[in-house]
Amino acid sequence: MPDYAGDALSLGAGVADYMTEEISSEEEMLKWAKAYAKKQGFLLNADEKQLNIVIKGLVRNKSKFGRPYCPCRLRSGDEEKDRIIECPCIYHKDEIAKNGQCHCNLYFKPT
Repeated sequence: MPDYAGDALSLGAGVADYMTEEISSEEEMLKWAKAYAKKQGFLLNADEKQLNIVIKGLVRNKSKFGRPYCPCRLRSGDEEKDRIIECPCIYHKDEIAKNGQCHCNLYFKPT
C-alpha cells in the first residue's frame, strides 16, 4: 500500500503542525481543505451539506483528540497507529483513483 502520510507536508513546511495547532474553526478547516484539494488537483464535495458534515467532524476530532482524524473512520486509541487516519488519510489517493472520491466524500476526482 502506498504511504501518503507525508501528504500534509507536501503543502509546505509546517503544515502538519498547522493542522494540529492552528485550525480550530470550521472556517479555518474548510480553508485548509480547499488549499489541499487545489494543490493535489482534487475537488471538494459540491454538496455543501455533506461537505459541512465532514468539516465539522474534522474540527470536532481535532478539538477532542488534538488531531484532525477522519470522521468517517474508527480510531484505535493508539495515537501512533491513528496517524494514518489523520486528514488527509493514507487511503484517500487510492480511493479517489479507484472510486472517484475518498471514503468521507470530502475529496473528489475532477470530471
